[in-house]
Amino acid sequence: MGHGLVAVPRRLYRSADISAHLRRIQSRALSVHERRMNAISTLEDLESQLTQLRQRKNGISRDHQEWIEEIADGSDLPESRLLSVNPRPASAAIPAVITDRYLAELARKLNRARHKRLRFLDTWDNLIQDAVETQAILNASASKQLDFGTSSPDSSLFERLRILTPYTRYLLHYHIFPKCRISLAAILSLASICIVWSELVKFAAPQLSIIRFTVVSHRRSEGGKVHFAGQIMASLWMCYMCTAALASFGDIKVWGNRALVKRKTYGESATWYAGQVAKLTVPLAYNFLTFLPPDVHRETTFYKFLGQLINLTPLGKWFDFFFPIFILVPVCATLFNLYGRIKGIFRFDMVKDDDEEGTSSSGTASWREGRDLIERELNGSSRLGLSHRPPPPPQTHRDSAPSDTNHRTTASRPAPAPPAPPATPPTTNREQHQASRLAAATAAAEEEDESFFQGFAHR
Repeated sequence: MGHGLVAVPRRLYRSADISAHLRRIQSRALSVHERRMNAISTLEDLESQLTQLRQRKNGISRDHQEWIEEIADGSDLPESRLLSVNPRPASAAIPAVITDRYLAELARKLNRARHKRLRFLDTWDNLIQDAVETQAILNASASKQLDFGTSSPDSSLFERLRILTPYTRYLLHYHIFPKCRISLAAILSLASICIVWSELVKFAAPQLSIIRFTVVSHRRSEGGKVHFAGQIMASLWMCYMCTAALASFGDIKVWGNRALVKRKTYGESATWYAGQVAKLTVPLAYNFLTFLPPDVHRETTFYKFLGQLINLTPLGKWFDFFFPIFILVPVCATLFNLYGRIKGIFRFDMVKDDDEEGTSSSGTASWREGRDLIERELNGSSRLGLSHRPPPPPQTHRDSAPSDTNHRTTASRPAPAPPAPPATPPTTNREQHQASRLAAATAAAEEEDESFFQGFAHR
């Protein structure tokens, strides 16, 4: 939460500058394109292994042949590629003897590689669309007319509405939205300061807590009750605290390769995010209750149900009061860019901060190369079979705004990739049989290779 209290307002403030926002998008293009290519290459290597296994006739039992066919049926490979005479050579050597453990690991890697490819394809498409829209907003500064062109099928209802004229849309995106972002960033910055201040003084001087003052009524006749207005303020404070905590999941790299993809989220990632939300709900709610006076938070339903079980011993009471003070560590680290200093000294990147890219001399070359990548993608010259987007007409100029700005902006807007045809689902019995074999092989492999520390972390 400490990282999000600084990162969320700063991100809103920096997005108000349209030209700087476009440069940051261009700086991200190189890393996103490289990750997309790596995901594509990894998936092709695994699919090549699957193709060679399917063509192999010796050293495979009948059960393993059926398992390989089930894996092939669940993949998105066309039949012509599976039956290819000269498949792509696999980077990893296929063992001479095929075991259950090898097939289980191959099936797991294929599943993860497919979802990773979908993730970075979606990230690349969103980046291209953001770059085109931001460039269109910049180009509209001369003509005072803004038209984003035809909406994609994946656009929201608000984006599909065409109730605004081009001039009104220009005023909205070029003048009103940036000022709203700056205002919201200022409000959230003050809210972050209030949360950090309340964490610091809630034990030494609880009467100085700003959150306590905004939630609890201070009229003497009411005796410190929480009315409807105070409940609304409490819900707003908790909503912002949860948003700050969840916003850091995409920046901190210790979470691995898990990500949320629109309509294509991997089941493991969705379960992990749901678990994180469930784990953060209780401590955030209890921490917020400690901002309030004892005679108020002890009368709440949450404290009677769970809070009194947390505050059983003096050790737990002192821990509840002093541990939230350590929120200053991630707040100061994010505010003064200590993560970047650690990266420069130890070559270990802990937090992904895309807003800091493009500020150095090497970053200048980075955003220029990213700009060229985006232009080639829009011109259709770098379509390597990774995207089904049709080549649009010539794209917009990046520095000047000619008279046909609206026409070029409309033409350069990338069309969404058409949905791939769904693979033929296997039968229910085959799915259950494959799942049971995969679970048995995975459990056997984990019991064989798991060390003490791995077992402890797994539990």
